[in-house]
Parts: sequence; structure tokens; C-alpha cells
Amino acid sequence: MPEPLPPGTSRPRVLPRAMPAHAEFVKDVYDAVIVGGGHNGLVAAAYLARAGRSVIVLERLGHTGGAAVSARPFAGVDARLSRYSYLVSLLPEKIMRDLGLRFTLRKRSVSSYTPVVRGGRATGLLVGGGEDRTRESFRALTGSDAEYAAWREFYGMTRRVAERVFPTLTEPLPTRDALRERVDDDDAWRMLFEEPIGVAVERRFTDDLVRGVVLTDALIGTFADAHDPSLVQNRCFLYHVIGGGTGDWDVPVGGMGALTDALAAAAREAGAEIATGREAIRIDTDGGHAEVAFRTDAGEGAVAARHVLVNASPETLAGLLGEEPPPGAAEGAQLKVNMLLRRLPRLRDRSVDPREAFSGTFHIAEGYGQLAAAYEEAVAGRLPSAPPSEIYCHSLTDPSILAPELAERGHHTLTLFGLHTPARLFARDNAAARDALLKATLAELDAHLEEPITDCLALDEDGRPCIEVRTPLDLELELRLPGGNIFHRALAFPYADETAGTGRWGVATAHPNVLLCGAGAVRGGGVSGIPGHNAAMAVLGR
Repeated sequence: MPEPLPPGTSRPRVLPRAMPAHAEFVKDVYDAVIVGGGHNGLVAAAYLARAGRSVIVLERLGHTGGAAVSARPFAGVDARLSRYSYLVSLLPEKIMRDLGLRFTLRKRSVSSYTPVVRGGRATGLLVGGGEDRTRESFRALTGSDAEYAAWREFYGMTRRVAERVFPTLTEPLPTRDALRERVDDDDAWRMLFEEPIGVAVERRFTDDLVRGVVLTDALIGTFADAHDPSLVQNRCFLYHVIGGGTGDWDVPVGGMGALTDALAAAAREAGAEIATGREAIRIDTDGGHAEVAFRTDAGEGAVAARHVLVNASPETLAGLLGEEPPPGAAEGAQLKVNMLLRRLPRLRDRSVDPREAFSGTFHIAEGYGQLAAAYEEAVAGRLPSAPPSEIYCHSLTDPSILAPELAERGHHTLTLFGLHTPARLFARDNAAARDALLKATLAELDAHLEEPITDCLALDEDGRPCIEVRTPLDLELELRLPGGNIFHRALAFPYADETAGTGRWGVATAHPNVLLCGAGAVRGGGVSGIPGHNAAMAVLGR
């Protein structure tokens, strides 16, 4: 049975016409049509097909995967980069086990490295390489053990919250009170769920660099101040520290496309059909049956189903239903840069090997004051003069994404994710703003290197540097992310909000047989598969 219609919503409209099946499809009426073949849609398809339901996935592009894909972006160069999303934390072991995924995640030996110049000396903070190494790095940076003790206490608390909250993400939505009882820590609940995260950061830490490293988890893909009263930054922080019950961010072996290839294989093996090159253009429903019209290069068609699961943004869903878009859609605020290097650059901080520094998250211009300044400049309508960003090198942990000859010659990939660059800053001239932001971002990185990063770039077969850049507007164009928002809309706390009408699993819409199964669902965002799992459970009535 489908989820009941949420209270206070309008009744679904009557289908305007009959629902003929498209000639190429196996069924006259499917149990479920899934709109969008990203990782969440594939998870839903695999679960439903394994439960014996007839399922078809309609994907606009010529391949599945959505934002979780690998590609060879540089002409004539055999390097397969995770083009958009790039690390995995929120994917539950339960989903991997349930679907029998042939896919591996690998731990990083270093969590992060943050370079800084203090007293005219290049130094930095290394988190990883063992407890003694991390403690010594804190001591060298701050002159005492106090900041490290605060760090240990803080992340001990977030880990306990993670252990209690993460398992609920694949269960029916708890109430706010039930989740608070499960957390069972009033101080942690207040810090994460009730007061701006900036309060806790400033209360617990004194060093500007340490404060900034902590705060970055609240700002990845989210444009907000540390003290934003909406707590949008808290929600972002929460999802960044609870993954797997540990908060670890792991490397997908073979690249992100290896995950979605495994999901597509699991869905097909279970009996789901996957039809690429079919762009959904309309959904009609009477609440019990539905029809999805689609467009192909050869013309238009339609497929009928009892349920429709939409792995797209709430804004896109509204357009498919012919309804008004939801109010207050959040814009994206990130820069994504992919690079292939001939060699890793040398660091000004000689105490750290570049292979260590780049194997974790390499923070750039992410001191607490720098983050605040960049936010204020962006609010004022200017690109940040010192853009904050972070980098990691996939190939240090997983060289399989490189052709053997590239790996042998010392080539490496770098992925850069920039913060505080909202879509509005690119509206007047996307190309010019993109170029200016890239230049400023690389200059901030170069400030900590002994050689410009551009001197280390590999060249493609046409002699062009191996670097590609994506702004929020580029992501909107390529992936249909509203405003380039990687979360589809502002993240929600992982408990039930009766006024939102999202139902028992956080996936319901105003139409009983149309469900969200993408990042815009409650507990969506990131590469998790959780919305896909939860939408499938809603259909199956579990």
C-alpha cells in the first residue's frame, strides 16, 4: 500500500486520458516507474525488483549514475575521475549487504591537513597518522595540549551521536522527542539541534585554524554563517559527522562510477528494466495509478505504473506534475575542480610529505576568520577574494583509476571543492566569474606550495592542461540541480515534521502514489542511497 496522503494537502487530480504502455516496454502497467537513474533511483529499483515488483527506470542521459559517475574528462588520457561527487560516508552497510553490491570502500590513513603561515613560518595541522602524531601536530601549532584535548572530547561526542542517529536513517522517521531520547545527551542535542554550531565551536576551541577545520563540515555545499539562526549549517554538519556511525569519509575503489555500476547491475539482476535516453516530461496521477510521459530522440512515449518514484529535485517534481514549485529553494554554493597532475607539488611546510597531506582533506583558506570573511563578501555580491576550498587526491588511496603507465610515472588526480560561492555570483557572466574564481582559488593553494599547481598539471593529447571547472550554474545545466544545489534543497533534520507532510518514511508528496526518492527527501543528500531505500520501503509498506 502507498503512504497515506499527508494531512492538509490537496486531493490528486484525475488522469486526463487512458494509459497505454509504450511498445518497447515489457509490461502494460508496472508496479513502479522510477524517474531518474542516479544512485538513489537505482537503490529503489533494486529493492523493489528484489521484492518481486515490476520496475522500470527512465533516465534522461545515455547512462545511469547521475552525479555519482566516473569519467575520462581529458582527451586521450586514461584517468577515470569521479566527476561530481567523490567520497562516501553516508552509504549504509545495510544497503550494500541487502543488495549484494560488488563494491569496495577504502579508508584514508590521514583525515586532514591544513597549512598555515605563523610567525613567518610555514606549518600546518595534520589530523591522522595515529593519535601520537595528531597530538604532536596540535601541540606544534598551538603550543599546548589543550586544543587537542578539546578536539578529542568534541569528536568523541559527535561519534556517540553518530552511533545512535545513523541507524535511524533507514528506519521510519522518528519523532523529534524520540530522536532526542535516542541521542540521550542534552549537551550534544543542544549543540547540534538547537543552537547555531558557531556557539559550540567558539566555546570549545580557541585557535582560529582549529575552529575553521571544525566549521567546514557545516558549510560543504551549504551557504551559511556559523551563527545562522535557521540552523541550516547545523543540519549540514550533522550529516557530515554521522556517516556509518563513525563520521569517516571513505574512498570508492574504482571511482564513484564503480558504485553506480554495481547498483545498476544489482537492479538488472533483480529484474528491473533500465531505459536510458528517456527524459520524463510529465506525470499524471489519480492517486492510485499514474502515467509518466517521456521524450526520446525518436519522439515521445509514455509508461503506466501504480507508483512513481522521482529521483530528482522537488522543484523538478513540481514541474512534472504541473504544479507550483516549492517556495524558498536553496541555491548551490560550491566550485568543483578536477585535475590530473604529472606529480604532486612540493609543500612549503617541509614537516609533511605531500603524499600524506593530499591523501586526506587538504584545507585551503579555511581558518575561522577566513570563512567568515568569504561569506560576508559573497553576501555582498562579490566573489571571495581568498576563496576557501578543500582538496583530496583519490589516486593516493586508490591508484586503480589511473592507467598503469600513468601511475608508474607518478601521475595523480586532485579534486577541489570550493565553498561560499553561491549561484547568484555567476548569474551575470558565468564564464568570466568561473575564470576569476578559479584563478583566485589556485592562488590560495599556491601560497602553500613551493611551485605553482599549474606547473604540475598533466597535458591531454591536444596539449591542453588537464583541469576542468564547474560552477553551480554548470551543475544546474548538466545535472538539473536547482541553482546547482547538490542537496536539491536545504537539508532537514532526520526526524518527522508533521507540518511538512513527508509521511512515515520522509518521502511522501501530495499524491499518495508519487514519492520522492532523491536528495530532496528527508534524510537525503550525499551519496547514501537512503532516500532510495526509504521510498522502496514506503511502497512495500514495511
